[in-house]
Amino acid sequence: MKFRILREDLLLPLQQVIGVIERRQTLPILSNVLIEVEAGRMELAGTDLEVQLVANTDMEGKESGRFTVPARKLMDICRLLPEGGELAFDVKPERVSLQCGKSRFILGALPAENYPNFEHGDPEAVFDCEAQLLRRAIEKTAFAMAQQDVRYYLNGLLLEIRQGRIRAVASDGHRLALFEDAVDGMPDVARQIIIPRKGVLELGRLLARVEGSASVRISANNVRILFGTFSFAVKLVEGRYPDYERVIPKTACRVVVVDRHELRGALTRVAVLSNEKFKGVSLEIGEGLIRLRAQNPEHEEAEDEVPADVSGEAFAVGFNASYLLDAINAVASDAVRMSFTDANGSCLIEDLSDSRYRFIVMPMRL
Repeated sequence: MKFRILREDLLLPLQQVIGVIERRQTLPILSNVLIEVEAGRMELAGTDLEVQLVANTDMEGKESGRFTVPARKLMDICRLLPEGGELAFDVKPERVSLQCGKSRFILGALPAENYPNFEHGDPEAVFDCEAQLLRRAIEKTAFAMAQQDVRYYLNGLLLEIRQGRIRAVASDGHRLALFEDAVDGMPDVARQIIIPRKGVLELGRLLARVEGSASVRISANNVRILFGTFSFAVKLVEGRYPDYERVIPKTACRVVVVDRHELRGALTRVAVLSNEKFKGVSLEIGEGLIRLRAQNPEHEEAEDEVPADVSGEAFAVGFNASYLLDAINAVASDAVRMSFTDANGSCLIEDLSDSRYRFIVMPMRL
């Protein structure tokens, strides 16, 4: 099979699928990209058996065929070739040669029929939503996912659809981040899926460069999301997500409204002298201010104060400074509202400019 394609027409879809292809694989063919050419259309696919990315691009010619070549070597070649160059491919069973101007390369090829087939299954729920809505959902929650937790279902993101709304939830057992928004045309079904951590991070990377609408197709074992000329698919985590709604405070006897930038600055400064392992910081909340204190095993101490609008009785509570900072950094408004049930209860952090985001941080003993 012989065909030609412009460098830019090949490089863009290749860059889209390369993120899922690991440099070192247990199966050599997983280091390759699957390329299928048919009737003026090229499709590139990459997978690590858990996540699959597929991108399409137009090309001239009537040739058809399938082959695989080392993905990163092909991308490096395309990236280093001059702009506007035309690549001429000559595909043979065990090798692929490509030429651009006076540059010529020969790459090893593996049979396309040996490339793993990613089973999508019949969709149980299908809906369209703005790609940027999905991006914001991931952006506001992914930081709270667990990493290598024995509770495997926490090493991912819960995506829930019900009553015309989409909800994203992430938690590592010490904190929880929640995003919720309405979606027009949502199917009248209630469904919960858990997307694994790697899939969440890869999807967030892709969505950063996508505008317009996305089509979400949820099957029994995977979810597939289509964006224009490429698609993303990931196998779901089996298991049931914990009842996260139980940890969301329903009432608050103490409410604090504080400037987000001032609180973030004070937390960052005080945390310097906190315990390096636990990052514990004490918040003494009284009338008109928050006093922050930290100390470490070397008996070093730090203290700072931030003015705040406080309603309720004075109290003190301890938190992991890193968890508080992650939640505060995800807030977009200039001020942040912190609601407490009691001195031993969790803290609900809310964005005053957007009610779609909520963050819960569990306290710690200091």
